[in-house]
Amino acid sequence: MRTILVSGGAGYIGSKLVTKLLDNKFDVTVIDSLKFSDKSLKHLQNKKNFHLIKGDVRNKKLMKKLIENNEYIIPLAALVGAPLCDKYKKEAITVNLDSIKFLMKNINRNNKIIYLTTNSGYGVGKKNKYCDEKSPLTPISLYGQTKVGAEKIIMKSKNSIGFRLATVFGNSYRMRTDLLVNNFVFKAIKDKKLTLFEPHFRRNYIHIDDVVRAILYSIKNFNSLKSNVYNLGLSSANLTKYMLALKIKKQVKSLKIEIIEGIKDPDQRDYFVSNKKIEKKGFKAKIKIEQGIKELVKLFSQSKVKIVNNY
Repeated sequence: MRTILVSGGAGYIGSKLVTKLLDNKFDVTVIDSLKFSDKSLKHLQNKKNFHLIKGDVRNKKLMKKLIENNEYIIPLAALVGAPLCDKYKKEAITVNLDSIKFLMKNINRNNKIIYLTTNSGYGVGKKNKYCDEKSPLTPISLYGQTKVGAEKIIMKSKNSIGFRLATVFGNSYRMRTDLLVNNFVFKAIKDKKLTLFEPHFRRNYIHIDDVVRAILYSIKNFNSLKSNVYNLGLSSANLTKYMLALKIKKQVKSLKIEIIEGIKDPDQRDYFVSNKKIEKKGFKAKIKIEQGIKELVKLFSQSKVKIVNNY
């Protein structure tokens, strides 16, 4: 049975990924501080091939042992998003970057690393040009800087794959409502109104289930994908914020969209992304943004749904 270590496995992507890995009969160990949620993996506690360690990725003695005992390592543990990293700067650096330096110093020949970073590293793209994997990385936020720094360290190893994620959307066992699509739909349902700053800002999107599928695909096709970084997004979902708002309005008819001029969006990301490199390798994101919006509308319309935000 193949062994996989997922750090931060109780998080938004981690909880979905771990569930799928267990369904595919992998032996999965999760290390997570459980700082944000101790409920997101409750549905897995009786599975024999699941091992949960409440711990910190900065615990060197513990991590050394876990690295030794697992073939695949998927380091998801991180402070995610610009606001959280700005709030806890020191922790962002030690978790997002220093723990990766330690990991890569202690890997052995058998370890295979699959790393998820963010295509926010592209910062502000050129107006009529798609960002591809060769585009310069000019991250704006501390979050983007720590993730880009970690990617550079990881990709020095030939036994690694890097995915630069588009903005992820969709439902998870550990839900996040700060991600743009999730956030817009949440506000559309709760407030019936969206206020847009810099509505022309562009970015790419991907459903969380497609991210999980891509990771499973990369495990099964590791040798043909390794030593490379790939943009990972839905090619039909390179949208401006205004285009996204209109797609939500089609499903939430009562939604009012207000555009405010002269105010800067705190998140200055603005780029369209090419996903051709991974598509040529045989993987293509499938879940349309309209489908994700429908799923989120249904979720947020249920009055019993409790969303705890920790960002």
